[in-house]
Amino acid sequence: MEVAGEDRGVLRRLAALIELKATPKELTVATRQAIADATDFDERDVNRNFRYDYEAYSEIQRNLSRLIDLGQLRLAMELSLELMDEGSHQVEMSDEGLMTEDIEGCLKVVIQALKKCDLPSDELLAWCKAMLKNDRVGFICDRDLAALQNQFQA
Repeated sequence: MEVAGEDRGVLRRLAALIELKATPKELTVATRQAIADATDFDERDVNRNFRYDYEAYSEIQRNLSRLIDLGQLRLAMELSLELMDEGSHQVEMSDEGLMTEDIEGCLKVVIQALKKCDLPSDELLAWCKAMLKNDRVGFICDRDLAALQNQFQA
């Protein structure tokens, strides 16, 4: 754990093997850091197939799922908005958007939970609208979000 504390990559691999107990606050901090790590790119590599931290995307997906399991769906929704903004920017700046599937995998965890939740429809519709607005490329989870909007408009 001491070595993992000094290297986020090691910590992510360790977290994938064993589920460490964490509070919602700790999961939020870890998820925001993972979003920053996953969506980071060098501006000099714009319009290229640059390397990205796919393990960080795995951590985001795992943490969003854990937050939902802890009853923190609204927090997962907030983090999803941040991921959509930063992730779609990364896709926009890349050549082929290879990370799109990773981003969608993370977001679908939240979308699936929202399909079964009891939050007010107006709140869910506002979230869908904000997600679509944050999507800089216009195609990340667009069908899933449209279907969710239709479900709650009915």
